[in-house]
Amino acid sequence: MRVGVVDVGSNTVRLVVADADGQVPLPVHTVKRRLRLAQHVDTEGRLGDESVGQLVDAVRDVQEEAHRWGVAQPLFAFATSIVRDAPNRAEVLDAVQEGTGLRLRTLSGEAEAELTFLAARRWMGWSAGPLVLFDIGGGSLEVAFGRSRLPDYAVSLPLGARHLTRQFLDGQDPPRERDIREVRRQVRHQLRDVAARIRWEMPHAAVATSRTFQQLARLCGAPPGRYGPFVRRELERSRLRTALQELARLPADERAQLPGISAARAGQCLAGAVVAHTAMKLTGLEVLTVCPWALREGILLRYIEDGDAAWWERKEHVGSRHAPQGDLPPLRLATTT
Repeated sequence: MRVGVVDVGSNTVRLVVADADGQVPLPVHTVKRRLRLAQHVDTEGRLGDESVGQLVDAVRDVQEEAHRWGVAQPLFAFATSIVRDAPNRAEVLDAVQEGTGLRLRTLSGEAEAELTFLAARRWMGWSAGPLVLFDIGGGSLEVAFGRSRLPDYAVSLPLGARHLTRQFLDGQDPPRERDIREVRRQVRHQLRDVAARIRWEMPHAAVATSRTFQQLARLCGAPPGRYGPFVRRELERSRLRTALQELARLPADERAQLPGISAARAGQCLAGAVVAHTAMKLTGLEVLTVCPWALREGILLRYIEDGDAAWWERKEHVGSRHAPQGDLPPLRLATTT
């Protein structure tokens, strides 16, 4: 059976086609359409008509690509915080559905953390023991901890690299030292209680996912992506601190010349580095293992392991006009303190 996942993010629309006959989603084809939606929102985060039209065209393109590659099941199509947090979210979702016939869903940050944790758990295996996960997106930071298949604790915080860049670092390039300090202060404030919980849990394994962490790890000396997903990649806090100092000195166009830093993310990679370093410092972690599986793989795994897509309806973001009526079931959050 061949299935597909469409991921609408801050910079791209991505399609992953995978064979799901076994217990592991085996990717057979991937494609992306670069939109850079984050560069075309107004001060309130609203997506303009032109951007929405481009999004509809991109979703239609990857939908046709999925059909060419033999995806018979309905696509799992979701949008992250760039659409979820937009004031005109409902209009965007309506436009995509009317233009493509595909229902684009938005998941809550906590649901994204849960699914990403599932992907990291399956990649790392049971031998990893109690596991903590960090995922830096454009609009939010997801943190999850657990000892089993799904997390016991999951939280989403407004500490995304794009969000913090727009809030604190858009004034000058390179930004002023005091602006960087404001970013760090904001991260400390938001993460304080979560970090205390993670330190109390004492995880055996610490894992990072997302493109931001992958690029930071490459900047700090991890093997390049061309070596494949099975090469171990780590992000060391001491090296990240040195890299952070270099990023802070450079304007965005010069950051894009550094190993691992793409032009599309050069503007926001400094804020991402501040989030990553501060999170590691507050939780007492010296090293993070970079996991190649993340939210898209978590969605595929949930479908494969549960045998149906009923969970998809239950996890849809309650703020969406398309979301089912009534309260969503709570996530599996620990009740101990």
